[in-house]
Amino acid sequence: MPPFLSRAEVVEKAAALKFPSLAVIDGAHVNAADGATMDCVSPVDGAKLAEIAACGAADIDRAVAAAHRAFEDGRWRALPPAHRKQTLLRFADLIEQNEHELALLETLDMGKPISDALAIDVGATARCLRWYAEAIDKVYGEVAPTAANVLATVTREPLGVVAVVTPWNFPMIMAAWKIAPALASGNSVILKPAEQSSLTALRLGELALEAGLPAGVLNVTPGVGQVAGAALGMHKNVDGVFFTGSTEVGKLFLTYSGASNMKRVGLECGGKSGHIILASCRQLDRAAAAAAGAIFFNQGEMCTAGSRLIVERGVHDQVVERLVALARDYQPGDPLDPATRMGALVEENHLARVLNYVEIGRSEGATLLTGGARARQETGGAYMTPAIFDGVSNSMRIAREEIFGPVLSIITVDSPAEAAAVANDSDFGLAAGVWSDDVRELHTTAAKLRAGMIYANCYDADDMTVPFGGFKQSGIGRDKSLHALEKYTELKTTWLRVS
Repeated sequence: MPPFLSRAEVVEKAAALKFPSLAVIDGAHVNAADGATMDCVSPVDGAKLAEIAACGAADIDRAVAAAHRAFEDGRWRALPPAHRKQTLLRFADLIEQNEHELALLETLDMGKPISDALAIDVGATARCLRWYAEAIDKVYGEVAPTAANVLATVTREPLGVVAVVTPWNFPMIMAAWKIAPALASGNSVILKPAEQSSLTALRLGELALEAGLPAGVLNVTPGVGQVAGAALGMHKNVDGVFFTGSTEVGKLFLTYSGASNMKRVGLECGGKSGHIILASCRQLDRAAAAAAGAIFFNQGEMCTAGSRLIVERGVHDQVVERLVALARDYQPGDPLDPATRMGALVEENHLARVLNYVEIGRSEGATLLTGGARARQETGGAYMTPAIFDGVSNSMRIAREEIFGPVLSIITVDSPAEAAAVANDSDFGLAAGVWSDDVRELHTTAAKLRAGMIYANCYDADDMTVPFGGFKQSGIGRDKSLHALEKYTELKTTWLRVS
């Protein structure tokens, strides 16, 4: 389908939307067992969009029981991989056929610009499902090199009942990164979206049934994290829980696992990525543009955000001048306008949290060069201007803690070695970047960085073929690529003694 051409077209389509509100459990659209609901409020203008089922422990029990039945009777896992592939391809096709609706739901629910929701989020979701659909019948087992009178095979089998708990910043993409390899492997899945952004997850649950996924194979249980998420984490019939979100909540899932059935846990958690520009970098326009995009894209609500810009002193002034100018291109606008580059933050509470970090930065002695104020208050939405701090020390809270908003901290260093040391001096290790026109310096600095993804003369490069995940408190395990299948499968060794 073509992109949106004007705000008027977007508003017209938005007015005709029907907002999904019911959980998807065992192939049916249902209310919470106790009738509980939660308000879905748009950060675009503060309007209430819908009342969504707020699933509790009883609903999680229902979903787990449905998923367990589906797994045990083999209605999905026992299908030939090529058959599962065809169903997932139909699922991807339906996502693309409904791309305008899904993009609008995403924008209205969490505030991102409609152009990004359509051009990036919907397409990436469909491509992820299609990639794992195509991959699953091309993954082979092994024959071990044993004695001649023994045949020992090593096969991958689905884990079982898989819980997927996703964040609010990329609701569709993050769900796809987990449910696609889990479903392709033959698991039964329970998706618990973030309470701030449940709409597209609920619509995906509907489309999955339309594509032919059997009842109970993909259940969607919206609800509050402390209730529905905790119930999944503690449930003894859940074989694995896979979470993307804050490190604080990720640690809770590790605790839940130990307190219940030692279920497998996969975590993609916080980041405070160091983005280095060395004095040997002569492509400063490109580097500065990448640095601005790394922190201001998606309103800075990105785990990989290059929130610490580590600049060698020789190019500091040139980089800062470019960044302050570039910040003007990311002034918050109407997310329903296709021309907008930066939209609303996800909700009022999160906006208040990010603005509080601006005050913390000031109190710590950093210099606020631009932005950091609430914007577009007349709309009723949750907007702020992009903030750039200079004179930041790596010991400051704005350099240590994940802000998850459009706030950039610039740290000045005197050598490539110091730059790498500062980048590594963090509790997190999700991503890091380095810019240099000296190939030796670029390579040696990149090699020193302790993070799961290193961007050299680029930032936030992405492809389904490469794994996504981090070191240290940024998580356990990897999303994307064939490596993701390792999380959702068990290795089984079968011995056959021939004689």
